[in-house]
Amino acid sequence: MNIKIEIPDYNINSGITYKWENNFKITVKYSVGQVIINANKEGLESLANHFLSIAQDEVPIGFHLHLDEYNSLEEGSTELIIEKA
Repeated sequence: MNIKIEIPDYNINSGITYKWENNFKITVKYSVGQVIINANKEGLESLANHFLSIAQDEVPIGFHLHLDEYNSLEEGSTELIIEKA
């Protein structure tokens, strides 16, 4: 199985362009000291794209992405922050 992920180049003026796969579903839950990310195939591919986008050398340290039930996660999800260190 080959999955091709296209990573849009980081632009200092406009930031990162996030690519969401059609029909993605992502739920994040926190329970007893554990973070659980539950996602369908499209959700996992979308998250992979976001992680690789943030990993670009041009993206500054401290750059972060906030996801919650009002922004891309399923209803009832715990907020997820992905930050470059």
